[in-house]
Order: sequence, then C-alpha cells, then structure tokens
Amino acid sequence: MFSDFIIKSKSDLIEAINEYGFVPFFENSISGFSIEEHISPECWWHSDSGEWSAWEWKGPVIRETGCAYGKFFEKKACYISREWFFDFANYRRDGYDFDARFDDGLASYRDKRLYDLVSANAPIISKRLKELGDYRKGGNKGFDTIMNRLQAQCYVTISDFVYMKNKRGEPYGWGVAEYSTPERFMGSCFADNAYRRSPEESYERVLSHFCRLFPNTDIKEIKRFIK
Repeated sequence: MFSDFIIKSKSDLIEAINEYGFVPFFENSISGFSIEEHISPECWWHSDSGEWSAWEWKGPVIRETGCAYGKFFEKKACYISREWFFDFANYRRDGYDFDARFDDGLASYRDKRLYDLVSANAPIISKRLKELGDYRKGGNKGFDTIMNRLQAQCYVTISDFVYMKNKRGEPYGWGVAEYSTPERFMGSCFADNAYRRSPEESYERVLSHFCRLFPNTDIKEIKRFIK
C-alpha cells in the first residue's frame, strides 16, 4: 500500500517510484498520496541552508530513472515510472499521437503551435519556448494553460531541471523546467510500448493499479482523480 513508506533520501524516492508507479509531489484529493505527506521534515526543507532537498532531487531522479514527470493530476506534478507511463499515456491520449488528434479536430491550433515548438526543439527550457513562440505581453497568450493541457494529455513531459549560471559559471536560483515529448525523451521505447493495448485496456490497468494502492478509497474518487 502507498501509505507504508517514508522518504528520507533521493534513493527512497526512486524506490517509491519504481514500486508504486505513480508518486505525486504535492498533497492532493487522495489523502496520503504525495511526497509532501511522506517525506521526512529535514528532506522537505533544509533550515540551515534554506534549500529544498525534494526540489533538488527532481532533475537527478528524472535522469536516473527515465521516468515521466509533469502536471498529470489536478494540475500538480507527479512522477510516473516508465512501466506505468506507457499505459497512462495511451489512456490519456485516447490512442492518438498528437498529429492524428489535430487532424481529427480534437486539438486546437494554439495547442499545435506550442506542441510543435516543443517537438522540434526538445529538450528546451520554458524561457526559450516562450521566446520562440512569442509568449509575452502583446504576443501570444495562454502558455501555462496550454502547457498544462499538453502535460495532462501526456504529449509533453518535463525531461529535466536545469540551473541558470552567473558570469562565473556558478548555478543559482531554482531549477528551470526543461520540456520534451515522450517520443523524444524516451525514444523508440515509448513508441514501441505506448499503443500496445487499446485505450480502454490501458485505463482498466491503471484503474486496477490505483485500487490496489488505495483499497479503502472510494472507486468513484479514484476514477475522478485519474480521469
């Protein structure tokens, strides 16, 4: 069960991702289903340095595991292991790659513009994406809304977090999200596995997995969460 672990290190987090498949970062509508609720206080906030350990782990965890990371549930970030991301993406995409979704009139031109920018330039940080797409005052609007939607539909993921550097080459500030598509980030592994089943079969697999993780949670709540 998901409630049985506590995170004291980066390796604990990686173990949780591999074991449970889905590990949200922040507290959400399923009680106890987050890093925030299962992490040791000293790993959530370093009072002596003022740095967030859990935040610092994000890039290394993604690189070391090859997992998917993005705003997949309730517009909040979550780690998803490769094993489960294939089915989850197939379900959320409803079996469509992005071009097929657009050709069938299920995606807007605004979504296609941003998706194409990510696909053509990945991996790419958010600042550069906004420059390329003219997402600024007086330019194109809706960057965050569209990006959240593309992540929820599993067409875009966060492939790393990178730090800006000062003139001395020293990193500073928060890690900046670097975006990619699963096709670019995971390569042929994603294409070979994501569409092996029907979207309906993938949904049932994900739903059954969540029911095993949370046997005492109402199935209606679980369905609403993964929808």
